[in-house]
Amino acid sequence: MDFESCPAVLLGPVFKALAEPNRLRILCALGTECRPVTDIIHATALPQTNVSFHLRILREAGLVRAERRGAFIYYCLPDPELLAILQSLQLWVAAHASLANTQDSEDMSNESVSMTKRRANSCG
Repeated sequence: MDFESCPAVLLGPVFKALAEPNRLRILCALGTECRPVTDIIHATALPQTNVSFHLRILREAGLVRAERRGAFIYYCLPDPELLAILQSLQLWVAAHASLANTQDSEDMSNESVSMTKRRANSCG
């Protein structure tokens, strides 16, 4: 696989933009509708300057688009499939987090037994 077709080149900037929790909140607040900044502010409880800052980054990453409607700018997802992708990713993370937690519990239990055996062996 060459450098240009590497997923990291294409997906890296998108994941970097999505790494900020407030940006994810903004995307979820948009849902499948176009909304003005004031609606996003009310839905996220973020200050206006913060929302505007994050919207600029999301716009530059191609994750939202802006539409002028009279005196207002409305923000929309460029494709409703983005919301479905985020929901799928959330389900995947939740499923794997529960598996990881189960594995961590088993590992900690095994580690505890191991430590007890090591102490017993080392204490004679």
